[in-house]
Amino acid sequence: MVERARQLRRQPTTAEELMWSMLCERQFLSLKFRRQHQIGDYIVDFCCHDAMLVVELDGGVHDSQERSRADSRRDAYLMSLGFTVHRVPNERLLGDPASVLSDLARHLPSPAGRGVGGEGPLSLRPNVVVIADEAHRSQYDFIDGYARHLRDALPNASFIGFTGTPIELQDANTRAVFGDYISVYDIQRAVADGATVPIYYESRLAKLALDEAERPKIDPEFEEATEGEEVERKEKLKTRWAQLEAVVGAEKRLAIVARDIVDHFETRCEALEGKAMVVCMSRRICVELYREIVKLRPQWASDDDALGAIKVVMTGQAADPADWQPHIRNKPRREALANRFRDAADSLRMVLVRDMWLTGFDAPSLSTMYLDKPMRGHGLMQAIARVNRVFKDKPGGLVVDYLGLAQELKAALATYTESGGMGSTALDQDEAVAVMLEKYEVCCDLFGSFTTPEGVVGGFDWAKWTTGTPQERLGLLPPAQEHILRQDNGKERCVRAVRELSQAFALAVPHAEALRIRDDVAFFQAVQAVLAKRAPGDARPEEELDHAVRRIISRAVAPEGVMDIFAAAGLQKPDLSILSDEFLAEVRGMPQRNLAVELLQKLLKGEIATRRRKNVVQARSFAKMLGETIRRYQNRAIEAAQVIEELIQLAREMREASARGERFRLSEDELAFYDALETNDSAVKVLGDETLRAIARELVETVRKNVTIDWTLRENVRAQLRVLVKRILRNHGYPPDKQEKATQTVLEQAALLSGEWAGA
Repeated sequence: MVERARQLRRQPTTAEELMWSMLCERQFLSLKFRRQHQIGDYIVDFCCHDAMLVVELDGGVHDSQERSRADSRRDAYLMSLGFTVHRVPNERLLGDPASVLSDLARHLPSPAGRGVGGEGPLSLRPNVVVIADEAHRSQYDFIDGYARHLRDALPNASFIGFTGTPIELQDANTRAVFGDYISVYDIQRAVADGATVPIYYESRLAKLALDEAERPKIDPEFEEATEGEEVERKEKLKTRWAQLEAVVGAEKRLAIVARDIVDHFETRCEALEGKAMVVCMSRRICVELYREIVKLRPQWASDDDALGAIKVVMTGQAADPADWQPHIRNKPRREALANRFRDAADSLRMVLVRDMWLTGFDAPSLSTMYLDKPMRGHGLMQAIARVNRVFKDKPGGLVVDYLGLAQELKAALATYTESGGMGSTALDQDEAVAVMLEKYEVCCDLFGSFTTPEGVVGGFDWAKWTTGTPQERLGLLPPAQEHILRQDNGKERCVRAVRELSQAFALAVPHAEALRIRDDVAFFQAVQAVLAKRAPGDARPEEELDHAVRRIISRAVAPEGVMDIFAAAGLQKPDLSILSDEFLAEVRGMPQRNLAVELLQKLLKGEIATRRRKNVVQARSFAKMLGETIRRYQNRAIEAAQVIEELIQLAREMREASARGERFRLSEDELAFYDALETNDSAVKVLGDETLRAIARELVETVRKNVTIDWTLRENVRAQLRVLVKRILRNHGYPPDKQEKATQTVLEQAALLSGEWAGA
């Protein structure tokens, strides 16, 4: 028997190894535990003689009737000796070791004197404050539990609890424990503040076309089994849970649900790029539903944790069925999947879960939750909160219900909103559809008739967008842009209206009304895309990146995607570094005058942005000229035809400015410093071009030798360079009263070029 105990200690199971790591060396409440310890004719897994406690870890082999009878005889013998026997399923220990330790603590005596008349409380001071986070979880056992011992130890302390989901049940009432609310920050306020996005609700139960007998019926008294309890109850096939699980997990129903999830998610992804979580009633259903989904989309699956678009996330053990084993992962592997799912760019798009990741897990890009599990109260609220995290321009989260949980959701919202559920916390998808149709009318009005000083302009007909050839659809965009640009603030109004429509559309899809107007939305987005398209050199602010609301031009309508601005205007894309006379003449001949102005403006802005990286003086001068011209045009001081001529003239001046370097025999860098010196007219008159060219060449050589990558951050280097520049200017007779300004401009120009020089 002794040798057998030694052998068991040398070859522990995974569960035994984990438990011993928490109990060894008096880590747990300073109590001494022994492992694989002999008591009479038995070897127990763990034993604490001080507490007269035996802990047994049960794997799958303990489920058989024969083994169960043997365990009963063993427990009876140990209890006859005065031991308390505590049995823990391996599954539960591996999934939630902290809860196992909490249970063990209940079987142990209170520390000597604490609350039982020995040494007395820890402190009688009234100025002690106990702060409990997640206060809805473990603060209720006032008989012999944690709550009693804490209050016995600190009888005069004040207790404050923080929780997102306070509980009001018969045996667990958060407000009864901590008192009334001090401050409430509920879902409505979070949405109003922009801390979370609104949650929308869609019931798909009626769309599954199931017979009445096949529809799950949720008993109002139904009590959910946790994932750990699920394992313990698997022999009790007549429980309410097991009966409902059999209906929910029926093969025919799962095939229908899988088809609906795939169709629904793919349709949503056309408008709203995000991730999905499917919440199932049992681990068996997780595995079966995964199998049905993969039948429909085999390319989503992969045995490699680092690959694949769909995964099941659950705990398990070796005794589970063989076809479950590929989905059972240890903690590091589950954490690796969690990191993939949190990464918006990762290919993992959908996970199936039972209990895991429903609390305390954040993946901001998660936008859709499919509920196929009976839930209520704080558990339901914690689950749906997975989809309300703010992420870039994500317009909202959607909860899709396959079990008819509308009443449970309504009751939960009434509990967890300060308004008692009267406000719009979780919105029905029909409300999103109503908003979408309202925004759709706004966009349609922009393409309707309007009045100008010249008279009434008729509405724009875009019918060929759905019926025409690709060339005909492309040809619609120039006149459509012209129609918008002729209106007061037309461009800004159109860009804003289409963006709002796109967000509403993303929330409403795949509703029938959304699909009905889909092609029109695609047309509006195509026009908005070319209107809002930035000049080639413009940076796009991070907050404007349209991560969530994507262009939804369908493959059937516009296989080319969003058109290029030049193609949409019927022009060949120009070489922006040249702005040739042929291209400018082509622009001058465009029938859409306002579109020609818009096009030239974008081209010139792009060219100025390019110059700004090389020649600060040129860029500043041309930007000022462009700004003045556009401002007069927007104020209606000049007509479109006149502004086109002025912009074409500005383009020619830019082209000629680029050629000055060749004429003066200066490199691009030398020309930039020449322009920095030439800003003072008096300097040009006094010194002449030849002297200025000599100064420019010397400045380039001197500055290049004295700059490093971080020179702009080092005051001593800047001061030295300032002295060198002034010395060069003085040596060449640069006007003294202009030297300070010229030095500042030269250093500004040097800052632009120094990064390139230092890296060379």
